[in-house]
Amino acid sequence: MSNGVGARSRRRGIVWLNGTHGVGKTTTARLLQPLLPDARLLDPEKVGETLMDIRPQLRATDDFQHWDPWRPLVVETARRVLDYAGGTLVMPQTVLVERYWREIADGLAAHGIPVRHFVLHTDQETLRERIRNDADMGPSTFRFSRVEPYAEAARTWLHAVAEVVDTTNRSAAQAAQRIATAVLR
Repeated sequence: MSNGVGARSRRRGIVWLNGTHGVGKTTTARLLQPLLPDARLLDPEKVGETLMDIRPQLRATDDFQHWDPWRPLVVETARRVLDYAGGTLVMPQTVLVERYWREIADGLAAHGIPVRHFVLHTDQETLRERIRNDADMGPSTFRFSRVEPYAEAARTWLHAVAEVVDTTNRSAAQAAQRIATAVLR
């Protein structure tokens, strides 16, 4: 079967990994992708990076998610990749603004794309320790700045609209296995 028209008939969907910066979404996504049949990894941050490369620069912001084009471009990118290749997209991306999540989720639903939304969660002490000791990024002021907004989103809406995976005492490999088991059930 080619990756063209025939691919549209294959099952398609998204496994979205949410949670605050530094909780392990990217690592978990990389470990999850091979556990799901016909899965590909698509990082919505790359859409944001494309917008950041526009010159002259779009209006100043501390987060590309605040640019109105980002959310529909994420939906359209996912839709186009799924139309072309089918299968499952594993998408690791923090979304802490409820309106932004609704725009993405509703946009995907309008195209008939099912989404399994998981939130990777850990207690604040463990999270701060992980950010401080991140071997790849080192301590990150940006990541630390998102700890409180995540706590607020988790308390007010985020945990109510997703399947929460506590990673406090779970490795990224264990989290990936738990998510894969839930998705394949």
